[in-house]
Amino acid sequence: MAMLKDRVVIVTGAGRGIGRDFALCMAAQGAKVVVNDPGVGADGLGHDDGPAAQVVEEIRKAGGTAVANTDSVAEWESANRIVKTAVDAFGTVHAVVNNAGILRDRIFHNMSIEEWHAVINVHLNGSFYMAKAVASIFKSEERGAFVHMTSTSGLIGNFGQANYAAAKLGIVGLSKSIALDMARYNVRSNCISPFAWSRLIGTIPSDTPEQQERLSRIKTMETSKIAPIAAYLCSDESKVSGQIFGVRANEIFLMGQSRPIRSVHRSEGWTPETIASHAIPTLKHHFYPLERSGDVFDWDPV
Repeated sequence: MAMLKDRVVIVTGAGRGIGRDFALCMAAQGAKVVVNDPGVGADGLGHDDGPAAQVVEEIRKAGGTAVANTDSVAEWESANRIVKTAVDAFGTVHAVVNNAGILRDRIFHNMSIEEWHAVINVHLNGSFYMAKAVASIFKSEERGAFVHMTSTSGLIGNFGQANYAAAKLGIVGLSKSIALDMARYNVRSNCISPFAWSRLIGTIPSDTPEQQERLSRIKTMETSKIAPIAAYLCSDESKVSGQIFGVRANEIFLMGQSRPIRSVHRSEGWTPETIASHAIPTLKHHFYPLERSGDVFDWDPV
């Protein structure tokens, strides 16, 4: 069964890696795909029309339907051009996969302002711009689906990725807000946190045995394993909204969302002294340790 037959799906960052697999999977499921990718380097620099064109050619050779777009998601005007490409080619949009991303890893205290803005602009602002640009279509047609890419760097933590982690956790808040605000129009919004070897992951340093072990584990995880859940979430079969899924090889995780886990109270209120003597000793047993993604997902992928 072609779960996305005649649906129009925009996939950003679709020229390589996970995004390419998303585009191929959507097309295989019957979707008409806008393959968006400006062909930049992993750091967001440069431009190359080739990657998007190559994926379109792959889709067409397989009997699918696709068009290329090489605009950046990081600007409001160019995000609108991406949506216009879909409308001009196919008449409407049914789903958007916000996958485009770059990395500018740097330990926090050495991170430049430009490195901060570059990553925030592509990941967080880009996801907002794309969602906002298509929102009027979804609202008027009373349907639509968003899939946004988050990361355990934001959900759990990682070294040297303050810009990336902040953007990815911000995307979770954006997705939940879209899900709440647009539920009345039958619009769904969900996040995927992928585990896979990709071009961006390949930029992670491998200077220590610990880093090398982590990367060797990631290399066993294929990007194509992430695509099926994205296709499902974009389809009319899905009624799911406001959720965060993790995908690692053959494992699918439903990720937690922030909720109270313990409370304390004093009828007379709190002072700094009673917080020190009462609240913190009571709550500290439930504090989260300073863990990274690899500390939590410390078993081999299945």
